[in-house]
Amino acid sequence: MGSNILPASFRDPSGFVFSQEGLLYRQINTVYRENYDFLISSGLYETLVKQELLIPHEEVSIDYRLSHSAYKVVKPETINFISQPYEWCFSQLKDAALTTLKIQKIAFDYKMSLKDSSVYNIQFRKGKTMLIDTLSFEKYREGEPWVAYRQFCQHFLAPLSLMAYRDVRLSQLFRIFIDGIPLDLASLLLPKRTYFSFPLLFNIHLHAKSQRHFAGKAVKKPDRKIGRIQFLGIIDSLETAIKKMKWCPGGTEWADYYDNTNYSSEAFQTKKQILSDFLDEIKPDNLWDLGANTGVFSRVSASKGINTIAFDIDPAAVEKNYLECVRTKSTNILPLLLDLTNPSPDIGWQNQERESIMKRGPADTVLALALIHHLAISNNLPFYKIADFFSKICKNLIIEFVPKSDSQVQKLLSTREDIFQDYKKDCFETQFSQYFSIKEASDITESDRTLYLMKKK
Repeated sequence: MGSNILPASFRDPSGFVFSQEGLLYRQINTVYRENYDFLISSGLYETLVKQELLIPHEEVSIDYRLSHSAYKVVKPETINFISQPYEWCFSQLKDAALTTLKIQKIAFDYKMSLKDSSVYNIQFRKGKTMLIDTLSFEKYREGEPWVAYRQFCQHFLAPLSLMAYRDVRLSQLFRIFIDGIPLDLASLLLPKRTYFSFPLLFNIHLHAKSQRHFAGKAVKKPDRKIGRIQFLGIIDSLETAIKKMKWCPGGTEWADYYDNTNYSSEAFQTKKQILSDFLDEIKPDNLWDLGANTGVFSRVSASKGINTIAFDIDPAAVEKNYLECVRTKSTNILPLLLDLTNPSPDIGWQNQERESIMKRGPADTVLALALIHHLAISNNLPFYKIADFFSKICKNLIIEFVPKSDSQVQKLLSTREDIFQDYKKDCFETQFSQYFSIKEASDITESDRTLYLMKKK
């Protein structure tokens, strides 16, 4: 395999990430030499790594370099799964924002500052938010404002405000505005009461008004300097505003799913045991739980040391799952938002900067429990389409078939005509057998449901 630059990192003149022989490296260009050396010699790098705020790396031979502009090449620790901000729940984005500000405060103590504050520079590692862009720092110049301030407002403050004060689903604007939510749009959408919050008035509403006023005009660089106290005052103001923001999950279709399930206690435990046995048999390195809800079955996987991504369509379910992961200090579950009928696409320059969910796979194993009836009946997807999709994102599949006799399916059919003549167990097995070998099928006690273990052909 040759070397290639990752599309997500081509914009930064300081360097870029590339892959070689299946491994990831970061080239540091000579233009960034002074800042990189200061990052290392000042002790900032060591401090941030020790506090698990910055991805650790090791310097490697210059033979890996891709161009003559290289100063050094480093090999960063690998992140198990790269997630996108439009896949995060409210508290994940909030934690990412607070981590960014915490890093900025620490950097300031070492006479450095973040030159960018992109939401895409933050990822989840062992359950914690962490900066993955080593080249985000520059020497602090006395009197200079925070150059990453506007970007922070667009990437963190604006979307969090919209989620907290208007509607949590507005996080999906990230899929349209790849460089953060425009402040004029955020100001327009936020309720009038936010004008009485000084941090939001200053950092969003007045900021947006200033941008509109100077749009298209030639503006000289201001002569007025910003002192250290003013600099830190802005950071503190942003931090205070974000810490005060809250969103309480609840009132959605799936937030209290397990309070209304039709499983008996014995059926529930049997399902867990069958899943556990299947996982012991195939021993996957990683697993995607599709339709994970609040992560009850994701925790069966995670308890075995399997890196588990818990996807769900419901922001409240993902929020509850994430908060439980934080509370229990779970290190190998990552809850994420995902609509399977409209999954995360390729976006950005040439549709390559942010990868679709399918390009970030395949997973060793996909878990699809209590999902098939929602895809086939609620969304009119035929079995062959569902099977084809699963075959593209996994090697092993653990899937639950829920028959029409099940009360949850009856609930779906109660408000519509039953046009699903092929929604039968034998049709399900026939269609999935085109893509998978059915290794095992176990009936769930006190239920008409069946749990299958399948392997991609």
